[in-house]
Amino acid sequence: MAEEFKSVESCLEKHIPEQELREIKRILYGRELEALPIPEDAERLAKQHNFEVKGYKITAAGEHLTPSRTVRIGVIQNSIVANTSASVAVQRSALHQRIAILTEAAALCGVNILCYQEAWTMPFAFCTREKQPWCEFAENAEFGPTSLFCQELAKKHNMYIISPILERDEVHGDTLWNTAVVFSNKGYYLGKSRKNHIPRVGDFNESTYYMEGDTGHVVFQTMYGRIAINICYGRHHPQNWMMYGINGAEIVFNPSATVGGLSEPMWGIEARNAAIANSYFTCAINRVGTETFPNEFTSADGKPAHKDFGHFYGSSYIAAPDGSRTPGLSRDQDGLLVTEVDLNLCRQVKDRWGFRMTQRLDLYASSLSTAIQPDYIPPVIKDFC
Repeated sequence: MAEEFKSVESCLEKHIPEQELREIKRILYGRELEALPIPEDAERLAKQHNFEVKGYKITAAGEHLTPSRTVRIGVIQNSIVANTSASVAVQRSALHQRIAILTEAAALCGVNILCYQEAWTMPFAFCTREKQPWCEFAENAEFGPTSLFCQELAKKHNMYIISPILERDEVHGDTLWNTAVVFSNKGYYLGKSRKNHIPRVGDFNESTYYMEGDTGHVVFQTMYGRIAINICYGRHHPQNWMMYGINGAEIVFNPSATVGGLSEPMWGIEARNAAIANSYFTCAINRVGTETFPNEFTSADGKPAHKDFGHFYGSSYIAAPDGSRTPGLSRDQDGLLVTEVDLNLCRQVKDRWGFRMTQRLDLYASSLSTAIQPDYIPPVIKDFC
């Protein structure tokens, strides 16, 4: 049933009268967003290759002295292409070909910054805890075949590309990392950001492969604004989102891989909350489909051994600092979501709500410095009556 349910939006549109539907969408998504026209060539490409394309505009108020700072953001969700029993080369090549098509559609839509889903070059095999063949998907962040592929796409389409991969660091003992690599619109390597928080919950026992990242909360200055990448499980940690904001991010991408039985009630909340709390745009990106592996694995939670760990429910969306958000992509289909945003909205929301001004970082810095000490005792006032 989970795989068959396309989206909340399609269900509402099917069953709710138009007048009530508009009010429901206002409550669910904030203000009603203007649709962004999708070029015919992009629509044709999507129909030919069976993926959806949606587009929206998130505007800011006009200003007397400051021109609009509009940027088109693109996020892609997709299923794997080749069977997980195929060779590593075949699986990766098939995904490269698929992503090249969706990236072309993004270019036709005028996207300036494009982000793929977490570990997009491979099935999400970290659930299996098997080292072979999955470790063979790991690549050098700067010179690996996927990075060279993305450099060519970025240069060809004049767009910044964020490519989350399984990274192999040959310089430091062949260690593995869950890494997002950033390429400029001119095609050169700009830098990388590693996953700060590693899950150890259910099938998501990823510390079998890599540990917490060491790049901190790096922000990339692009010609379209300041961007950062909060990879997957980091979205559950408010402090992680906060630090990207403190470091000046205006758009934070959250490439993820998460399944319905685990996290779906939280999905539409966390990235949107982060956008509100930190006065920046957030982009929540999830893969889609069910991935079945050759060998059974268990989760150490008493459940029977299984060959898949559920349905990746897609539902990728973009949220704004004023609390509004786009509808999501579907739960069961590859897709491209394009959103034109005005970055002036980040500053306008800061002026209106004053969250940064009232943030009290000094208070929390002092409290946290005390709380991490081994002899810390929480200041709990007890009632002994």
